Amino acid sequence: QETLFPYIKDNVKEYLRAHWEEEECQRDVGLLRKQAQEDSSLDGAVPIPLESGSGEEELERVIQAVVDNVHWQMSLDRKTTALKQLQGHMWRAAYATGLVKGEIFEDVVPAIRKWREAGMKVYIYSSGSIEAQKLLFGYSTEGDILELFDGHFDTKIGPKVESESYRRIAASIGCATNNILFLTDVPREANAAEEADTHVAVVIRPGNAGLTDDEKSYYSLISSFTELFLPSST
Repeated sequence: QETLFPYIKDNVKEYLRAHWEEEECQRDVGLLRKQAQEDSSLDGAVPIPLESGSGEEELERVIQAVVDNVHWQMSLDRKTTALKQLQGHMWRAAYATGLVKGEIFEDVVPAIRKWREAGMKVYIYSSGSIEAQKLLFGYSTEGDILELFDGHFDTKIGPKVESESYRRIAASIGCATNNILFLTDVPREANAAEEADTHVAVVIRPGNAGLTDDEKSYYSLISSFTELFLPSST
C-alpha cells in the first residue's frame, strides 16, 4: 500500500509514453478501454477514446485519459482484471530494473529453510495475484527466494476471509486442514482459517494494523518466525 500502489499512480503516464508502441501495452490499454465502456454508467467513470490519427497532441490526450481512468479505478480500490494486468506489468518492469524490491524480514529465510529441511512444505496465499507474489519474492532484498516455496495461491481460489478457501487449498495440496499452519496479520482471515480447522498464528510486524485486547488474548501471537516450533514431518 505504501510503495507499490503509489508507484503506479506516480509513474503510469511515464510508463505508457515509454511503452505505448509495444504490443503488450496496447493489449493493456485495450482491456482498460473495454472496462471503461462497461463502467460508463458509473458515477465519475472516465472514458478512454480511440486514437483516430497519429498526431502527438491526440496521443497525449488518449494517454491522459488512460492515466485518469487508472487513477479513478485505484481511488475506488477496484480489482478489475484490466487494472491488475497493467499494474502487474508496471511492477514487473520496476522490479526488473531494481527500482522496487520486496522487503523480507531477516528471520524469514533461515526459518523457511529449516522447515523445508524438516520435510515441511511452504505455500503463499495472498490477495495479490500469483504474478505479483512471484515478483516480490523473485526480486527481494534477499535475492530470488522463489525456490523456498512449493506453490502460490491468490483469490482465484476464493477470498481470504471465507473458510471454504482454506478447504480448497488443503484439497489442492493433498493435505488435511488440521495439518496446515496459516500465518496472517488479519484477524478476519485467521477466523476464516480456524473455521476450516486450520492452525493459525497471528504475526505482529512493524506497520501491521493493531489488534484489540480480545484478539491479543485469543490468538497465538508471534513477532518472528523463530518463535515457531513446528513438528517435523519426516
